[in-house]
Amino acid sequence: MAVAAALWGTDGLLRLPLADALPAATVVFAEHLLVVAVLLPLLPRAVRALLACGPVEWVAVLVIGGGSSALATALFTAAFQSGDPVTPLVLQKLQPLFAMLAAFLLLGERLRGGYLLFALPALLGAWLLAFADPFEVEVAAARTALLALGAAALWAAGTVLARLVSARLRPAEVTVLRFSIGLPFAAIVVAVQGNPFAVGWGNAVGVALLALVPGLLALSLYYVGMRATPAARATLAELAFPVTAALVSVTVLGATLSVTQWIGLVVVVASITGLGWHERGSEAAVVVEPRKVGVSP
Repeated sequence: MAVAAALWGTDGLLRLPLADALPAATVVFAEHLLVVAVLLPLLPRAVRALLACGPVEWVAVLVIGGGSSALATALFTAAFQSGDPVTPLVLQKLQPLFAMLAAFLLLGERLRGGYLLFALPALLGAWLLAFADPFEVEVAAARTALLALGAAALWAAGTVLARLVSARLRPAEVTVLRFSIGLPFAAIVVAVQGNPFAVGWGNAVGVALLALVPGLLALSLYYVGMRATPAARATLAELAFPVTAALVSVTVLGATLSVTQWIGLVVVVASITGLGWHERGSEAAVVVEPRKVGVSP
Protein backbone atom coordinates (compact mmCIF):
# COMPACT_ATOMS: atom_id res chain seq x y z
CA MET A 1 0.00 0.00 0.00
CA ALA A 2 2.75 2.46 0.96
CA VAL A 3 4.73 1.61 -2.22
CA ALA A 4 1.67 2.39 -4.34
CA ALA A 5 1.13 5.68 -2.50
CA ALA A 6 4.81 6.50 -2.95
CA LEU A 7 4.43 6.02 -6.72
CA TRP A 8 1.53 8.49 -6.61
CA GLY A 9 4.01 10.93 -5.11
CA THR A 10 5.99 10.91 -8.37
CA ASP A 11 2.92 12.32 -10.11
CA GLY A 12 4.23 15.87 -9.89
CA LEU A 13 7.25 15.10 -12.05
CA LEU A 14 4.97 14.30 -14.99
CA ARG A 15 1.90 16.40 -14.23
CA LEU A 16 3.69 19.70 -13.64
CA PRO A 17 4.87 20.13 -17.27
CA LEU A 18 1.41 19.12 -18.51
CA ALA A 19 -0.33 21.60 -16.20
CA ASP A 20 1.04 24.52 -18.21
CA ALA A 21 -0.05 23.03 -21.53
CA LEU A 22 -3.39 21.33 -20.85
CA PRO A 23 -6.50 21.75 -18.67
CA ALA A 24 -6.60 19.35 -15.74
CA ALA A 25 -9.82 17.71 -17.00
CA THR A 26 -8.20 16.95 -20.37
CA VAL A 27 -5.27 15.23 -18.67
CA VAL A 28 -7.59 13.17 -16.46
CA PHE A 29 -9.62 12.08 -19.49
CA ALA A 30 -6.49 11.14 -21.48
CA GLU A 31 -5.16 9.11 -18.54
CA HIS A 32 -8.38 7.12 -18.31
CA LEU A 33 -8.55 6.61 -22.07
CA LEU A 34 -5.00 5.27 -22.31
CA VAL A 35 -5.35 2.90 -19.35
CA VAL A 36 -8.64 1.56 -20.70
CA ALA A 37 -6.99 0.95 -24.08
CA VAL A 38 -4.15 -0.99 -22.39
CA LEU A 39 -6.51 -3.04 -20.22
CA LEU A 40 -9.21 -3.57 -22.85
CA PRO A 41 -8.52 -7.34 -23.22
CA LEU A 42 -9.31 -7.75 -19.51
CA LEU A 43 -12.60 -5.85 -19.66
CA PRO A 44 -14.92 -8.73 -20.75
CA ARG A 45 -13.80 -10.97 -17.89
CA ALA A 46 -14.08 -8.08 -15.42
CA VAL A 47 -17.62 -7.32 -16.59
CA ARG A 48 -18.61 -10.99 -16.24
CA ALA A 49 -17.15 -11.06 -12.74
CA LEU A 50 -19.05 -7.91 -11.81
CA LEU A 51 -22.33 -9.27 -13.21
CA ALA A 52 -21.86 -12.35 -11.04
CA CYS A 53 -21.78 -10.10 -7.98
CA GLY A 54 -24.72 -8.42 -6.31
CA PRO A 55 -26.11 -4.86 -6.21
CA VAL A 56 -23.75 -3.90 -3.38
CA GLU A 57 -20.67 -4.58 -5.50
CA TRP A 58 -22.26 -2.86 -8.53
CA VAL A 59 -22.85 0.34 -6.59
CA ALA A 60 -19.39 0.13 -5.00
CA VAL A 61 -17.63 -0.17 -8.37
CA LEU A 62 -19.75 2.66 -9.79
CA VAL A 63 -18.70 4.93 -6.91
CA ILE A 64 -15.06 3.88 -7.25
CA GLY A 65 -14.99 4.57 -10.99
CA GLY A 66 -17.24 7.58 -11.29
CA GLY A 67 -16.64 9.11 -7.89
CA SER A 68 -13.17 8.28 -6.60
CA SER A 69 -11.50 8.14 -10.02
CA ALA A 70 -13.04 11.02 -11.99
CA LEU A 71 -15.38 13.19 -9.93
CA ALA A 72 -13.04 13.54 -6.94
CA THR A 73 -10.25 14.87 -9.14
CA ALA A 74 -12.68 17.33 -10.75
CA LEU A 75 -13.90 18.55 -7.35
CA PHE A 76 -10.37 18.96 -6.04
CA THR A 77 -9.38 20.94 -9.16
CA ALA A 78 -12.51 23.10 -8.82
CA ALA A 79 -11.60 23.80 -5.20
CA PHE A 80 -8.28 25.24 -6.32
CA GLN A 81 -9.96 27.31 -9.01
CA SER A 82 -12.67 28.75 -6.76
CA GLY A 83 -10.55 29.81 -3.81
CA ASP A 84 -7.11 29.87 -2.28
CA PRO A 85 -4.84 26.83 -2.84
CA VAL A 86 -4.32 26.29 0.90
CA THR A 87 -7.86 25.31 1.85
CA PRO A 88 -8.07 22.18 -0.36
CA LEU A 89 -4.74 20.93 0.97
CA VAL A 90 -5.85 21.46 4.57
CA LEU A 91 -9.16 19.67 4.15
CA GLN A 92 -7.67 16.81 2.10
CA LYS A 93 -5.85 15.79 5.28
CA LEU A 94 -9.26 14.75 6.65
CA GLN A 95 -9.39 11.89 4.14
CA PRO A 96 -8.05 9.28 6.60
CA LEU A 97 -10.72 10.26 9.12
CA PHE A 98 -13.46 9.80 6.50
CA ALA A 99 -11.94 6.41 5.62
CA MET A 100 -11.85 5.28 9.25
CA LEU A 101 -15.51 6.19 9.73
CA ALA A 102 -16.54 4.51 6.47
CA ALA A 103 -14.55 1.38 7.34
CA PHE A 104 -16.39 1.17 10.65
CA LEU A 105 -19.84 1.71 9.10
CA LEU A 106 -19.48 -0.33 5.90
CA LEU A 107 -16.94 -3.02 6.76
CA GLY A 108 -17.39 -3.39 10.49
CA GLU A 109 -13.69 -2.78 11.18
CA ARG A 110 -12.95 -2.10 14.84
CA LEU A 111 -10.17 0.22 15.93
CA ARG A 112 -8.47 -0.39 19.25
CA GLY A 113 -7.15 2.51 21.28
CA GLY A 114 -3.60 1.80 20.15
CA TYR A 115 -4.55 2.86 16.61
CA LEU A 116 -4.51 6.49 17.70
CA LEU A 117 -0.84 6.13 18.66
CA PHE A 118 -0.11 5.77 14.94
CA ALA A 119 -3.00 7.73 13.38
CA LEU A 120 -2.65 10.99 15.27
CA PRO A 121 1.11 11.42 14.68
CA ALA A 122 0.65 10.47 11.01
CA LEU A 123 -2.07 13.09 10.53
CA LEU A 124 -0.03 15.69 12.40
CA GLY A 125 3.01 14.86 10.28
CA ALA A 126 0.98 15.17 7.07
CA TRP A 127 -0.25 18.59 8.23
CA LEU A 128 3.28 19.79 9.01
CA LEU A 129 4.51 18.47 5.69
CA ALA A 130 1.80 20.29 3.72
CA PHE A 131 2.60 23.83 4.90
CA ALA A 132 5.83 25.76 5.35
CA ASP A 133 4.22 27.55 8.31
CA PRO A 134 1.60 25.25 9.88
CA PHE A 135 0.30 28.05 12.12
CA GLU A 136 -0.69 30.41 9.31
CA VAL A 137 -3.51 28.54 7.59
CA GLU A 138 -6.80 30.20 6.77
CA VAL A 139 -9.90 28.34 5.62
CA ALA A 140 -11.53 30.45 2.90
CA ALA A 141 -14.99 30.38 1.35
CA ALA A 142 -17.56 27.73 2.22
CA ARG A 143 -17.87 26.66 -1.45
CA THR A 144 -14.15 25.93 -1.67
CA ALA A 145 -14.29 24.01 1.59
CA LEU A 146 -17.26 21.92 0.47
CA LEU A 147 -15.60 21.05 -2.85
CA ALA A 148 -12.41 19.93 -1.09
CA LEU A 149 -14.34 17.96 1.52
CA GLY A 150 -16.30 16.24 -1.26
CA ALA A 151 -13.07 15.17 -2.96
CA ALA A 152 -11.59 13.88 0.30
CA ALA A 153 -14.78 11.94 1.10
CA LEU A 154 -14.85 10.35 -2.37
CA TRP A 155 -11.21 9.32 -2.19
CA ALA A 156 -11.82 7.85 1.26
CA ALA A 157 -14.87 6.01 -0.07
CA GLY A 158 -12.70 4.58 -2.83
CA THR A 159 -10.31 3.11 -0.28
CA VAL A 160 -13.08 1.49 1.74
CA LEU A 161 -15.16 0.28 -1.21
CA ALA A 162 -12.09 -1.22 -2.88
CA ARG A 163 -11.66 -3.28 0.26
CA LEU A 164 -15.32 -4.26 0.11
CA VAL A 165 -15.30 -5.47 -3.50
CA SER A 166 -12.00 -7.33 -3.02
CA ALA A 167 -14.10 -10.13 -1.53
CA ARG A 168 -15.61 -10.83 -4.97
CA LEU A 169 -13.32 -9.20 -7.53
CA ARG A 170 -9.61 -9.66 -8.23
CA PRO A 171 -7.26 -6.64 -8.28
CA ALA A 172 -6.98 -6.60 -12.10
CA GLU A 173 -10.77 -6.65 -12.40
CA VAL A 174 -11.22 -3.75 -9.98
CA THR A 175 -8.54 -1.77 -11.82
CA VAL A 176 -10.04 -2.16 -15.30
CA LEU A 177 -13.55 -1.49 -14.02
CA ARG A 178 -12.42 1.64 -12.18
CA PHE A 179 -10.88 3.22 -15.27
CA SER A 180 -13.58 1.99 -17.66
CA ILE A 181 -16.37 3.43 -15.55
CA GLY A 182 -14.37 6.56 -14.80
CA LEU A 183 -13.76 7.25 -18.51
CA PRO A 184 -17.28 8.46 -19.41
CA PHE A 185 -17.41 10.52 -16.21
CA ALA A 186 -14.09 12.14 -17.13
CA ALA A 187 -15.45 12.81 -20.63
CA ILE A 188 -18.51 14.54 -19.17
CA VAL A 189 -16.29 16.81 -17.05
CA VAL A 190 -14.26 17.78 -20.15
CA ALA A 191 -17.42 18.51 -22.13
CA VAL A 192 -19.09 20.54 -19.36
CA GLN A 193 -15.97 22.65 -18.88
CA GLY A 194 -15.59 23.15 -22.63
CA ASN A 195 -12.04 21.78 -22.66
CA PRO A 196 -10.39 19.95 -25.58
CA PHE A 197 -10.31 16.16 -25.59
CA ALA A 198 -7.03 15.85 -27.53
CA VAL A 199 -3.70 16.33 -25.75
CA GLY A 200 -1.56 16.84 -28.87
CA TRP A 201 1.50 14.87 -29.93
CA GLY A 202 3.84 17.10 -27.97
CA ASN A 203 2.19 16.04 -24.70
CA ALA A 204 1.54 12.39 -25.63
CA VAL A 205 4.67 10.93 -24.00
CA GLY A 206 4.12 12.78 -20.74
CA VAL A 207 0.48 11.72 -20.56
CA ALA A 208 1.41 8.10 -21.32
CA LEU A 209 4.00 7.98 -18.54
CA LEU A 210 1.57 9.67 -16.15
CA ALA A 211 -1.15 7.14 -16.94
CA LEU A 212 1.04 4.06 -16.77
CA VAL A 213 3.36 4.71 -13.79
CA PRO A 214 1.63 6.72 -11.02
CA GLY A 215 -1.65 5.66 -12.64
CA LEU A 216 -1.91 2.04 -13.72
CA LEU A 217 1.14 0.57 -11.98
CA ALA A 218 0.48 2.31 -8.66
CA LEU A 219 -3.21 1.48 -8.65
CA SER A 220 -2.55 -2.17 -9.50
CA LEU A 221 -0.19 -2.47 -6.53
CA TYR A 222 -2.73 -0.62 -4.40
CA TYR A 223 -5.52 -3.11 -5.13
CA VAL A 224 -3.21 -6.09 -4.60
CA GLY A 225 -2.32 -4.72 -1.17
CA MET A 226 -5.94 -3.90 -0.42
CA ARG A 227 -6.88 -7.61 -0.53
CA ALA A 228 -4.97 -8.19 2.69
CA THR A 229 -5.06 -4.75 4.31
CA PRO A 230 -7.94 -3.38 6.40
CA ALA A 231 -9.13 -0.04 5.09
CA ALA A 232 -8.36 1.84 8.31
CA ARG A 233 -4.75 0.63 8.09
CA ALA A 234 -4.49 1.28 4.36
CA THR A 235 -5.51 4.91 4.69
CA LEU A 236 -2.46 5.58 6.87
CA ALA A 237 -0.19 3.85 4.37
CA GLU A 238 -1.53 6.27 1.76
CA LEU A 239 0.19 9.10 3.65
CA ALA A 240 3.38 7.89 1.95
CA PHE A 241 2.07 9.97 -0.96
CA PRO A 242 2.85 13.43 0.52
CA VAL A 243 6.23 12.14 1.73
CA THR A 244 7.29 11.04 -1.75
CA ALA A 245 5.81 14.17 -3.31
CA ALA A 246 7.87 16.31 -0.93
CA LEU A 247 11.10 14.42 -1.65
CA VAL A 248 10.53 14.66 -5.41
CA SER A 249 9.87 18.39 -5.10
CA VAL A 250 13.11 18.94 -3.19
CA THR A 251 15.46 16.68 -5.15
CA VAL A 252 14.14 17.16 -8.68
CA LEU A 253 11.87 20.19 -8.89
CA GLY A 254 14.07 22.54 -6.85
CA ALA A 255 11.63 23.21 -4.02
CA THR A 256 12.68 23.78 -0.42
CA LEU A 257 11.16 22.54 2.82
CA SER A 258 10.96 24.39 6.11
CA VAL A 259 12.18 22.85 9.35
CA THR A 260 8.62 21.90 10.35
CA GLN A 261 8.04 20.25 6.96
CA TRP A 262 11.12 18.05 7.41
CA ILE A 263 9.85 17.17 10.89
CA GLY A 264 6.49 16.26 9.39
CA LEU A 265 8.16 14.03 6.78
CA VAL A 266 10.03 12.11 9.46
CA VAL A 267 6.89 11.76 11.61
CA VAL A 268 4.81 10.38 8.72
CA VAL A 269 7.49 7.83 7.76
CA ALA A 270 7.93 6.76 11.37
CA SER A 271 4.17 6.40 11.94
CA ILE A 272 3.55 4.34 8.80
CA THR A 273 6.58 2.13 9.40
CA GLY A 274 5.71 1.70 13.07
CA LEU A 275 2.15 0.64 12.26
CA GLY A 276 3.43 -1.98 9.81
CA TRP A 277 5.91 -3.42 12.29
CA HIS A 278 3.31 -3.48 15.05
CA GLU A 279 0.69 -5.29 12.97
CA ARG A 280 3.19 -7.95 11.84
CA GLY A 281 4.78 -8.58 15.20
CA SER A 282 1.97 -8.08 17.71
CA GLU A 283 -0.75 -10.50 18.71
CA ALA A 284 -3.05 -7.56 19.54
CA ALA A 285 -3.59 -5.84 16.18
CA VAL A 286 -4.95 -2.31 16.44
CA VAL A 287 -7.26 -2.79 13.43
CA VAL A 288 -9.61 -5.74 13.82
CA GLU A 289 -11.65 -7.15 10.94
CA PRO A 290 -15.00 -8.88 11.58
CA ARG A 291 -14.26 -11.55 8.98
CA LYS A 292 -11.69 -12.60 6.42
CA VAL A 293 -11.92 -10.53 3.23
CA GLY A 294 -10.35 -11.57 -0.05
CA VAL A 295 -10.44 -13.97 -2.94
CA SER A 296 -8.11 -16.64 -4.07
CA PRO A 297 -5.67 -15.81 -6.87
